[in-house]
Amino acid sequence: MNLQTDYDCVYSVVDLHALTVNPDPAQLEQRVRATAAQFLAAGVDPAKSILFVQSQVPEHTQLTWLLNCLTGFGEAGRMTQFKDKSARLGDQSVSLGLFDYPVLMAADILLYDAALVPVGEDQRQHLELSRLLATRLNSRYGEGTAVVPKPLIIRETAKIYDLREPGAKMSKTGHPAGIIELLDDPKTITKRIKAAVTDSGSEITWDPANKPGLANLLSIYSALTGQPVPEIVQRYEGKLYGHLKVDLAELVVESLRPLRERTAQYLADPAQLDGLLNEGKQRAQAIAAEVYGRIAARFGLREGARAE
Repeated sequence: MNLQTDYDCVYSVVDLHALTVNPDPAQLEQRVRATAAQFLAAGVDPAKSILFVQSQVPEHTQLTWLLNCLTGFGEAGRMTQFKDKSARLGDQSVSLGLFDYPVLMAADILLYDAALVPVGEDQRQHLELSRLLATRLNSRYGEGTAVVPKPLIIRETAKIYDLREPGAKMSKTGHPAGIIELLDDPKTITKRIKAAVTDSGSEITWDPANKPGLANLLSIYSALTGQPVPEIVQRYEGKLYGHLKVDLAELVVESLRPLRERTAQYLADPAQLDGLLNEGKQRAQAIAAEVYGRIAARFGLREGARAE
């Protein structure tokens, strides 16, 4: 599915969400620019789609507060990612921002009347909260207050697992050796894939329950080539894990090479990148102001009433 052809797409660099892990300010600014450049390098066409930085559109935080007032404490507390992190780190080590993260995500979605939201499997629960809040808005304030979004989950890449801990998702907050970043150099990528945790035995088979590490590598291979996993397994019949790792490392390196090169080109021209993001901000804010005004008016807020 080519989303940019079939839909009016909105892509956001969610720097407000990043604040939940207390990033270094200079590093955050650099990563925002790098992320925007990667969106463009991966094929986001600013002539067809909107690309902007979340914090530059204040309606995101404004709508979050309205949704906070509709969200039960228990509903927010049941979010799996918050429960897992607070259990692991302790209540004193997690912020209110992390607790409220899913509500901000709901605002990100509802603010653009999004009908379809591409997410990974780990975000399904958060999207369900967005759907719940949209339905609640319509029930309380009348149909048409919010669009109820639907998830788009690509089965083959619904969840990519950590290379060191194949029971956990691959995440930027995990151990560096367990993840592959899009801008990693070829040597780093190769080293991490070759060191990936596999499983007992040596036969290459598809068995996620008993061989989760191997299944993760096969999933990555399938996602990058478009080949069904059974065909990949058949290709490696009689071969060892090491053969698969060597080939997969080369595949990942070559698949990411064009993206790394295009990203570097965008980062080398900051004026062009800033111009594209500023245009995206203006287009995003035009939509956000209208939708926020509509929803705020239903709450009885005077500012919202003026916006309608």
